[in-house]
Amino acid sequence: MAGGKLGVGVFGAHTWAEKAHLPGYAADPRVDLVAICDVVPERAQAMARKFGARRVYTDPKALLADGEIRMVDVCTPTDTHLDLALAAIAAGKHVLCEKPIARDARDAFRMARAAEAAKLRTKVGFTFRYSPALRRIRAWIEDGTIGDVFHVHGLEQNSQFLDPMFPLRQVPAGVDFKAKHPIPQSIVGYGSHLVDLMRWMGGEFAAVAATMRNYVPERVVRGYPGMQRINVDDGTVALVEFASGAQGMLQTSIVAVGNYPGIEIRVYGSKAAAVGRLVTERGIAETLHFARADAVEFEPVALPDSDFPPGTSLRTEWRELYYRNLIRLWVSELLDDRPPEGDFRDGARSQEIVDACVLAHVERRWVDFPLYRDV
Repeated sequence: MAGGKLGVGVFGAHTWAEKAHLPGYAADPRVDLVAICDVVPERAQAMARKFGARRVYTDPKALLADGEIRMVDVCTPTDTHLDLALAAIAAGKHVLCEKPIARDARDAFRMARAAEAAKLRTKVGFTFRYSPALRRIRAWIEDGTIGDVFHVHGLEQNSQFLDPMFPLRQVPAGVDFKAKHPIPQSIVGYGSHLVDLMRWMGGEFAAVAATMRNYVPERVVRGYPGMQRINVDDGTVALVEFASGAQGMLQTSIVAVGNYPGIEIRVYGSKAAAVGRLVTERGIAETLHFARADAVEFEPVALPDSDFPPGTSLRTEWRELYYRNLIRLWVSELLDDRPPEGDFRDGARSQEIVDACVLAHVERRWVDFPLYRDV
């Protein structure tokens, strides 16, 4: 860590890197953005110029061999996460990886074990853990302000793929478009965020029951010509039993009318309740409301500037706001040896919950945890 800075290398130079990851590194003075790697060199060069990366690579092995890089960020399509993250771990690098870290929970647990065995730190791109509003709700749970948690409700509702002409992304290679049951899509995309948030607020899951549904049967799919009939999960609804005895409801949809990112978390306890709504409206990224058992009307809560990354506010675009918070806390974990949060083991648990929701739908039953006993 030359000069006390953290040397960072980023895999991927597409939209999510440009709008979320790279602004976070550029804004943190403790980061040395050493290199960006992308299969399209022009794209990597453009992002390097924009955000001040010193080198550009097109070969992942070259980036991993760069001795100035101590942490690798995997911001690439889902099907590449497993191999790139495992290669980074084998090269002795700390790793931040976009979610889901793997298509299958068993692979995700394997990634977590590999990093733990190598004594390397990991982080999953669980963007919404770094919402100031949701972090405040989590703090209220931890300090007893909420009391005993009775209910945790999680919703993800935006109309990203309501328009059949908007290309569907991240469809697994070789998948059967005419599969009998919906191909996991909503529950994997934003749903993996949602189950992580609910687990973060309510603790470990004990069991789930779920139903999945396809609402837009014909649409454009990125990488395929013309309109395609594809049976994907446009919406999932689940009931949750927490190990603590709390109850939960989960809904994730990519066809529900509403704005990005469309996340809402509601926590109800013995002393108080809180609602964090992450929906960009009228230029405001999120809202937070709070009520007490003896004052049941929900009131808006204004958070102090210290809850936000330097130079940001509620009017900062949501992707940059949350990722700048993620990056600043992640860098502190690495440089100041702070306790890990949202690591690969959390990512594996999230993926296990996603897998359980799919199984619950397919078999029309409650599914208990742990789902896998050999991980």
